[in-house]
Amino acid sequence: MTDPSPLWHPGDPADPGLPLPILPGHVSPGRFERVLRAGLFAVTTELAPPDSADPADVLTRAREFDGVVDAINATDGSGANCHMSSLGVCAILTRAGYSPILQVSCRDRNRIAIQGDILGAAALGVCSMLCLSGDDVSVGDHPEAKPVFDLDSVSLLDTARVMRDEHRFLSGRRLDSPPRLFLGASINPFAPPADARVHQLAKKIAGGAQFVQSQYCFDIAMARDFLNRARDRGLLERCFVLMGVGVLASAKTAKWLKSAIPGVHIPDETIRRLEQAEKPRAEGRRIAVEMIQQLAQTPGVSGVHVMAYRQEEWVGEIIAAAGVLGDRRPWSPASPPFEQRTSA
Repeated sequence: MTDPSPLWHPGDPADPGLPLPILPGHVSPGRFERVLRAGLFAVTTELAPPDSADPADVLTRAREFDGVVDAINATDGSGANCHMSSLGVCAILTRAGYSPILQVSCRDRNRIAIQGDILGAAALGVCSMLCLSGDDVSVGDHPEAKPVFDLDSVSLLDTARVMRDEHRFLSGRRLDSPPRLFLGASINPFAPPADARVHQLAKKIAGGAQFVQSQYCFDIAMARDFLNRARDRGLLERCFVLMGVGVLASAKTAKWLKSAIPGVHIPDETIRRLEQAEKPRAEGRRIAVEMIQQLAQTPGVSGVHVMAYRQEEWVGEIIAAAGVLGDRRPWSPASPPFEQRTSA
């Protein structure tokens, strides 16, 4: 059995503000990185930031994930719509003891602002960062906004890596203290052509990605083909892969996703299951459970990223039904201190 001691600090979560040490071979003090490097199957999800300035609205949403996920992504203007900032959400979650993943979109900020945000996030205790290009403003609620795209997702990864590992800004000016961040990126294994998807993964790993989270996976055969191609190029030895799992509410939702979101592939059989189900929402949850279980048995998959838009209350039930955590319980505000968990 894996020794749990590298995953937790005796002061966590009794004192969420107490920093964890950086272990050998790690780049951050974060629990999410520790879970992955310990070889455990990781579970992440995402929190849609509120249209609010009240931190309680963030914590209310986060409590849906207590004890069932290893990290929570805070989206950054997803769909080019305006909400509380990812940095603000991460600050609230970190202060409460959660392990957030800062999402940074290149759409809205230039390299000066982005580098400042990276330092600010690290100073606030954020340990993980997901680098994204960002959806075009034309699809969001502020189509008149001016897009920036000074960087793209690969150059953003390289920027964060340079700041962390070379202790300098892109300008060359030295940093007094570098940001200790575990760096990630998004991938879409389901958009043709397949070779191009693997090449894009290779570019992001070369840029600095240490973990990736994928677009929705509803086709295990396509996922395995992608992973086999990535393995043949030696990529899976250099990066942790978390496959995205979506929770479908209905056949109508599935058809809309398939037609409206580039790269989302949903097999016809999955849509038929939802159409024929007496309770489509329950069937959508069963599909998610089955997909998680199959992915957990797939070589090269280090975890899953569960996306349940407007169904966040079901994430815990889905993960429990999938059984991928075993007897492991990720951190939650109600978790006992480390000594109490290991003394029995």
